[in-house]
Amino acid sequence: MSSTAELLIWSYLLLLNLIAFAAFWVDKRRARKGKYRIPERRLLLVAMLGGSIGAWLGMYLFRHKTKHRKFVIGVPVILLLYVGLFVYWKLIS
Repeated sequence: MSSTAELLIWSYLLLLNLIAFAAFWVDKRRARKGKYRIPERRLLLVAMLGGSIGAWLGMYLFRHKTKHRKFVIGVPVILLLYVGLFVYWKLIS
């Protein structure tokens, strides 16, 4: 894989993880203030699109969604899938 393609992939993952982290922070703030919340589906979607590290960090740093089974189990499973893809990608390249 070319270095340009690799840079694009890492940039994409960095951006998605920052977005996921920020989304959990924003949703936690909105929850405390009783305002309109970010839908759970959207939070999980950002994790599935590549932001699982940011979602996991946001969950535990902000203590947000840590009592919801689909987040406590789902986000780490998504993260493990991405780690598996990364290891596979490194093995075949």
